[in-house]
Amino acid sequence: MRFIFKLSYDQDIRLAKHSGHVFWYGLLLMSLLLAPWVLPAYWSTLITLTMIYGIVGLGLMLLSGFTGLFSIGHAAFMGVGAYMQAVLTSMGWPFPIALLCSMAVSALVGAVVGLPALRVRGIYLAIATLAFAFIVQEVLVRWESITGGNRGLAVGMIDLFGWKTSSPTVFYYVCLILTILATLGVLNLLRSATGRAFVAIRDSEISAQSMGVNLARYKTLSFAVSAALAGLGGALSAHMLRFISPDQFGIVQSIDLLLIVIIGGLGSVHGAFFGAIFLIATPQAISLAKDFLPSALGQTVGLQSLVYGLILIAFVLFEPMGIYGRWVKIRTWFELAPLYRKGLFKRQKSFQKTERLK
Repeated sequence: MRFIFKLSYDQDIRLAKHSGHVFWYGLLLMSLLLAPWVLPAYWSTLITLTMIYGIVGLGLMLLSGFTGLFSIGHAAFMGVGAYMQAVLTSMGWPFPIALLCSMAVSALVGAVVGLPALRVRGIYLAIATLAFAFIVQEVLVRWESITGGNRGLAVGMIDLFGWKTSSPTVFYYVCLILTILATLGVLNLLRSATGRAFVAIRDSEISAQSMGVNLARYKTLSFAVSAALAGLGGALSAHMLRFISPDQFGIVQSIDLLLIVIIGGLGSVHGAFFGAIFLIATPQAISLAKDFLPSALGQTVGLQSLVYGLILIAFVLFEPMGIYGRWVKIRTWFELAPLYRKGLFKRQKSFQKTERLK
């Protein structure tokens, strides 16, 4: 098992804690840089989709996994970012400026939606976000002069200050750069005073408030940052699909986003990307498996939803820490074997007595 002796403050705040991190993450980055040149276009497209949903998953993980505020209507923020990007690019705005404006508008909408979080939480907050998602979808349908209604809206190519391109390779590298920046931003946010305030709110609002954490400020900020990342993912997905419609950002999409954080592993930045890989890879695996299944089962309508439901139930019952939690257990087993103890990761059934004062 690796023991790290920290000799300086710079070593303590370093993102890469040891040489193993540098090697494996460097290898991952190198693989991603080479992927468009060595893989078929189909697989590069899947990796691009994974990065886009990974960005959205980071935002939802920040909100749900680190602040403890659950949202069932997060696809609405993607819709706001996607339509804002489509409208601004159709007006001739450069891609980077339109992207920043889409994130800003999504963050503003997220801050407004976060206001109910100051008064309600748990299932009631989830219902409030679900109601907001229905409102946004209805606005996108009715505001035909801007959004095109049910006819949808075409999205232009990327315009980098006069240089226009629709190349999938260029778009892949744009997504890769934005994914790296979003990941580094979230990691640095979590180890700041703001990130510690988010975690304190998640663990106990009463205790956080007693330590001087402004609940209204940090809950609203968490919603705003989460919505901004969702808007960024929505804007990128709009450019990738080149066509958007209101039904792309409905309740089904919100449930898919919720699956990212639950199956990936709540409270883990890695979990956001593990969940995104699951969301993109599972439909492909089901399509491949249909060829080997009996025709009565392989042609069943709703097979994908059935598989999703079974996997979700299995994770809730047997691995509530998600894919990343299972990976941590496997890694720890190899590090501690043969001294690994079976109940090492059993969650303690304890709670603070201050939670009773309600």
